Amino acid sequence: MNTDAMFSSASDLWETPQEFFNALDAEFHFNLDVCALPENAKCAAYYTPEMDGLSRPWHGRCWCNPPYGREIGKWVQKAAGSAENGALVVMLLPARTDTRWFHEYIYGKAEVRFLRGRLKFGGAKNSAPFPSMVVVFRPREGSV
Repeated sequence: MNTDAMFSSASDLWETPQEFFNALDAEFHFNLDVCALPENAKCAAYYTPEMDGLSRPWHGRCWCNPPYGREIGKWVQKAAGSAENGALVVMLLPARTDTRWFHEYIYGKAEVRFLRGRLKFGGAKNSAPFPSMVVVFRPREGSV
């Protein structure tokens, strides 16, 4: 597979740096990667683009590094809804605090951890051209 575009600004796919993921996994103990390619899945159980993670149930402790394009708001919405239904969802997202999805689903509703500096996504020669944040959607009390 040619991964050159995967790590460039020409693509909306940004592979999570393994060491970065490992630190979060040690804290949250993920069981499902809801948005992965077979070659970069971070959990034994994962959904590929062909499986369409947006249409599948998110359960347990979910990791999500979604495509960073126009559909990102759908992923954030799905994470918020999944937490309402009992899942813990941790997302790696571009820190776009001016977006509708940030204000509708994250701001004041989820834990936000802004990252210092810029991540160097898997296989990239340079750091990302944008700041990043980790957003934690915790299950609503009393949810299944």
